[in-house]
Amino acid sequence: MIRNADLFTMATSGLNASQKLLNTTSNNIANINTEGYVRERTEFTSRLGGGVDFGFTDRVLDVFAQNQLRRDTSSVGEFEAFNNRVESLDNILATEANSISSALTRFFASIQTATDDPTNMPSRDAVLGEAQSMLNRINTLGDFMRVKEEETELQIENTVSTANRLIEQIGDLNEAIQVAQGSSTVDTPSALLNQRDLAVMELSELVAIEVRQSSNADDGIVINLKSGESLVLADGAFNVFAIGGEPDYTSRDLKLQTNYQPPKQNTTINVREQSLGGALGGVYKYREQVLEPAQRDLGKLATTLADTLNTQNRQGMDLDLQLGGDLFTIADFRGINYPENADLSVGVTGRLRPGESGDLTNNDYKITVLTAPTGNPATFDVEVAALTNESRPQLDENNNPITQTLTVTAQAGTYNATIGGIEITFDDGGNYAVGDAFLIQPTRIAAANLTMATTRAEDLAFAKPLRLDTNIDNLGDAKLIGLTISNSFVDNSFVDSRASAFNGDFGLQDASESPSATFGAPVTVRFSSADTYDVLDNSGQIISTVSGASDLNNLLAQAKQSGTPAWPPEFSALDDYPGYDFSLEGIPKPGDEFTFDYNTNGINDNRNAYDLASLQQGDFVRLSNGTQGNKATFNEAYSSLVSQVGSASAASKIDLEAAKIMQTQSSDWFESSAGVSLDEEAANLIQFQQSYAAAARILSTAQQMFDTILQVSR
Repeated sequence: MIRNADLFTMATSGLNASQKLLNTTSNNIANINTEGYVRERTEFTSRLGGGVDFGFTDRVLDVFAQNQLRRDTSSVGEFEAFNNRVESLDNILATEANSISSALTRFFASIQTATDDPTNMPSRDAVLGEAQSMLNRINTLGDFMRVKEEETELQIENTVSTANRLIEQIGDLNEAIQVAQGSSTVDTPSALLNQRDLAVMELSELVAIEVRQSSNADDGIVINLKSGESLVLADGAFNVFAIGGEPDYTSRDLKLQTNYQPPKQNTTINVREQSLGGALGGVYKYREQVLEPAQRDLGKLATTLADTLNTQNRQGMDLDLQLGGDLFTIADFRGINYPENADLSVGVTGRLRPGESGDLTNNDYKITVLTAPTGNPATFDVEVAALTNESRPQLDENNNPITQTLTVTAQAGTYNATIGGIEITFDDGGNYAVGDAFLIQPTRIAAANLTMATTRAEDLAFAKPLRLDTNIDNLGDAKLIGLTISNSFVDNSFVDSRASAFNGDFGLQDASESPSATFGAPVTVRFSSADTYDVLDNSGQIISTVSGASDLNNLLAQAKQSGTPAWPPEFSALDDYPGYDFSLEGIPKPGDEFTFDYNTNGINDNRNAYDLASLQQGDFVRLSNGTQGNKATFNEAYSSLVSQVGSASAASKIDLEAAKIMQTQSSDWFESSAGVSLDEEAANLIQFQQSYAAAARILSTAQQMFDTILQVSR
């Protein structure tokens, strides 16, 4: 049977209710500036017999608005982290003071000036000075990007540490909330819930997350990454990020490490950094989509520029009448061992194959041992696979992975040519095993490691080392239109397949020096008719005869391809022997002769200086990583690099502005329910004061009635 409450009981319950409402309102006002505080509201129900119950205080918020705010916060965190870093890189690349393009222009302009008088030392010094200035800019940008790379890795490490702290904190709060919920049925543990929501919001700035309530109705929450991996479970268990980097330990990647208690074993879960979102995702996006490609593109440009200039200078003759040498030193690169390798003390070293920079891409390469080494020196098969900077297979224009299988020799000083214009050497007698893998990065820090190979202006090879003498008795009108020198590499032992016909002693090889025991280097072309000619060595022996020549272009190349007898196999076995050729125009007469000779005392010759200057307009830098790569000039390649970074910076600004607008809207939506309004709370305060006074009046009236009844009864 339900009894009706008396006046005293109803007044007391009303007084307590008003007191609680005043407490709630006061708490809202007091915490108006408290970060993460959510407005509270106390609700009551009427007792069946009269009066009011104890009431229940809960937070007022819109869960949908809260989830939307978290998502928008993640977007702002991602775009802000990305934009800040891209903008910094863009500012450096686009600044005139750091522009490689202007340095390139001045360098080639100085060569053009020097062609007027190739023996003028001030002009030569100016060329060398502009070369050093150009190199300084390349080094500066290379060092800047390397520092940015190190900063990015440290930022990843610090952000991961912060995220793990928040993940652990949320897990602990989950447990504390469940304990508080079990010990009280009156109010929700608002302070703990606010702390947890604040930690979740901070975590959403770092990574994009999905939050859902526990199915146990215990106010626990489950937090997952967008890709589905769990960070926090409803029971308080959590997983933390682990930083790795295989094989490149300087390039941090992420995994999730479970946090199970013994005897249950922990495990590691791979995380896709591309889908992380938040500030951490923004940093990874910057590293993988902008910084590392730009770093490798700069290295590719620097390496190609240096190799192209080196190649052309080697094809000339310097002021000391010697064959030209390298102007720049391109650093070798050591392969990084994968941790599963059988013997981590052995490895792979790579270098650019001289003159092959036109094949250079910005790819990394994975070298995998396919067969067990046999023999002495050891030989075995390896696979060379091109990788993107994100360690994914590089695809060609047909969407097939770019790979190469070749047999290599593990011997000191033996280089094995591979795809991409590089060559690799394996440690002498190294203990290699099937499955061993190595990562080589030809262009990653190439710009920072490029150095000058000479400081002598005399080493600038402005002259051609050969001249073509026309016999004064020639009767025809054939004239020289082009003398090309494609190779001047000196190796009279012919161990290196790059050997040319130059003997390194101011001349061309005779029969005792050449790779053939019969013939010396080809030096003379003698015509027997307008379309028939003999190629002779320096002792007058006929090496080969060409009949029915359709034109007079590249006469030695024609002899190599269609001459009779066939071109000596010892010549053909080398990469580019003899390393020179010439073309004529006009009609030769029988008996006309043209003879190569070393350009002795030809210091006033500026032919190779013109060739050096013309490199500015040549397409040398490979743009595409596919097998059919387009090429661009040095200035175009640098402009492409600046344009790519600039486009990424401009796009990120737009994305950031849009994300901030969305965050503002979702924040207003959330605050409309969860935020404290002083006007509303002030009105509530007056209302609850009045209700408290009214309840107190009822209580005093009940007391008076009770006193009257006592007096009557006396």
